[in-house]
Amino acid sequence: MSFPGSVYSLLFCYICAMHAVILKRRIGNRVENGHPWIFANEIDQTDEAIRPGDIVSVFTPEKKFVGKGYFNPRSQITVRLLTRNEKEEIDDQFFHHRIEAAWTYRKKIGYTENCRLVYGEADALPALIIDKFNDHFVLQTLALGMDRWKSAIVNALTALFQTHKIYERNDVPVRELEGLAQQKGFLSAPFDTNILIRENGLKFGVDLENGQKTGYFLDQQDNRRAIRHIVKDAEVLGAFCYTGTFEIHAAHYGAKSVLGLDISENAILQAKRNAELNGLSHKMEFQAVNAFDVLKQWSRETKKYDVVMLDPPAFTKSRNNIHKALSGYKEINLRGMKLLRNGGFLVTSSCTGLVSPEQFLEMIRSAAKDAGKKLRQVVFNSQSPDHPIIRELENTGYLKFLIVEVSG
Repeated sequence: MSFPGSVYSLLFCYICAMHAVILKRRIGNRVENGHPWIFANEIDQTDEAIRPGDIVSVFTPEKKFVGKGYFNPRSQITVRLLTRNEKEEIDDQFFHHRIEAAWTYRKKIGYTENCRLVYGEADALPALIIDKFNDHFVLQTLALGMDRWKSAIVNALTALFQTHKIYERNDVPVRELEGLAQQKGFLSAPFDTNILIRENGLKFGVDLENGQKTGYFLDQQDNRRAIRHIVKDAEVLGAFCYTGTFEIHAAHYGAKSVLGLDISENAILQAKRNAELNGLSHKMEFQAVNAFDVLKQWSRETKKYDVVMLDPPAFTKSRNNIHKALSGYKEINLRGMKLLRNGGFLVTSSCTGLVSPEQFLEMIRSAAKDAGKKLRQVVFNSQSPDHPIIRELENTGYLKFLIVEVSG
């Protein structure tokens, strides 16, 4: 699209030196009220000189400056805003200052050793994820505009942390929606990507190259501490255990026995290694099985546990499948409740961002009704604060974590 000179000549005088995007007149106030995403159907006109990945300035039809961000006509989210300050330049120093500000925030709230250093829109760096594992860093640039600044991001990490251990985990399908290839590899000199981290006094092996997401689920680190009282002297079942982090915490906090289930044989091998690292193998068992099938089968038998923990993967990334996802969550939670002794505890999570906390809690209530159980809430949390939630940005809050006592 190009600007008709008769209509926008005054506007061109004002913005002739910059790439400009003009919003439509009849759109909501979402963008002007602070949301950083601008969708294709909200744009009226664009400067024909703009190329994918360019930084653009966004204006209302009345020539009011809205913000600067990066542009990609291939993406449904055509512009992602980086700043609302018209005088702020988007350059290497911009990314250095934003990452430095994100690190200052993490230090203030006590997340320094292992943390999500940058959490996309919540740190005003849309489509950028950086996880810090001590002196190792894993990053994802999930949009074309952010990918263009990868070298600036690497330089900022090197300068701020004096690190030479930076790895790219851009092997995610969402990049293809931006016209980007999936890829992973070193953004620094090569190093051993199998590392050890410490969490809550425990040791865990992390595979930065091949582990899920960026290698480890930092978002549950606080929630893993939340089980410390309910698992003491308990027989514990953990389904969808991945590398056994919840299960090893349970054993560490005094569980009598712990069984972890996961469909991934590689994850189970790492879980066993993690148990050995912490001297807990004697009271732990891990099995590579389909947890869905096992929960269904065992809930019909006489097996009973004092604590059942469910930490399944996201069930959908499409709004069209929310009902199906909720049905899946209800099924596994109903089975989990039936496996509990009277007065036992269900520990359950959902990382499906499209499922709201209200929908999640209603699903749990419905599962309890169908199972003939009564519930008493112990804990209801979200992700750890190094994944900050901005209430106006719905995509920043995604994790639901619940502990309930189950009776009846």
